[in-house]
Amino acid sequence: MKLIVMGQQAFGKDVLAKLLDTGTDEVVAVYCEPDRDGKPVDPIKEYALEKGLPVEQPANFDAQETLDTLRGYGADLMVMAFVNVFVPEAARDTPTHGSICFHPSLLPLHRGPSAVNWPIIMGSKKSGFSWFYPSDGLDEGDSLMQWDCEIGPDDTVIDLYFKKIYPVAVDSVLDVVDLYRNGTPPRIVPDESEATYERRCTTKHSEINWNRLVGQVYDLIRGTNPAPGAWTTHNGKTVGIFDSVRVPGDGISSRVRAIGDDGIEVQCVGGRILVKRVRPEGGGKVSAAEWASEVGLKVGDELGN
Repeated sequence: MKLIVMGQQAFGKDVLAKLLDTGTDEVVAVYCEPDRDGKPVDPIKEYALEKGLPVEQPANFDAQETLDTLRGYGADLMVMAFVNVFVPEAARDTPTHGSICFHPSLLPLHRGPSAVNWPIIMGSKKSGFSWFYPSDGLDEGDSLMQWDCEIGPDDTVIDLYFKKIYPVAVDSVLDVVDLYRNGTPPRIVPDESEATYERRCTTKHSEINWNRLVGQVYDLIRGTNPAPGAWTTHNGKTVGIFDSVRVPGDGISSRVRAIGDDGIEVQCVGGRILVKRVRPEGGGKVSAAEWASEVGLKVGDELGN
């Protein structure tokens, strides 16, 4: 089959590499976002050029010239791997078999740009990924294939996405193309009553309220680690909160209850969070013990003030 690969960053590059390494299909072109001033060249573009592949970077897909160029490649299928730009129906349907798109959630759950963060933040026990038939709606459409995995009680975004979802998803592109090659691409119709959409997870959502249940606080910390990063304040300065674990304990919530070489224990409702790594305002990540020493943190001090 003749394929167009559309994507960006490491995931798009690794999907492209997987298809090229297998050699079963012909990648006729690579599409990615336009270059940005002052930003490094996108890994998928760099890799495509190394392999001698045509690279297209249209600002949008509305121009007739852009559609004509796309049509000129005579592709059978467009594989959309990590795509942030809107691709209208006229462009999606140009290849013989249309387009298929990747999303790191079990659609129709967690439509939107932070689909890895929110399941962890919400305390979900399961996530995964979908390859779906894209429509004009954000992450809407029937699914071709889905894969699920457990969200462990201590999983961060790194654990869920990079260690669980990412490697399986890259390999799965071969199965996706095989389904089209064999003429049997299925359609899993979503139950729209279960659909959720969450906006991009930003620092506005990741401020810690230490007066909440310890499980909710812990889920927020690990669901925003490493990005956008949970945070709190101390003496009016912002402190990013990263590697942490739940530990038992009682006391007044939002108070520091213990300080040691392994970190600082902060009381929540029903338990404590042992914070091991932080990022002080204007600085890099350091151990929580080092930060506590530098700022003179004491047992009984309140965070979030």
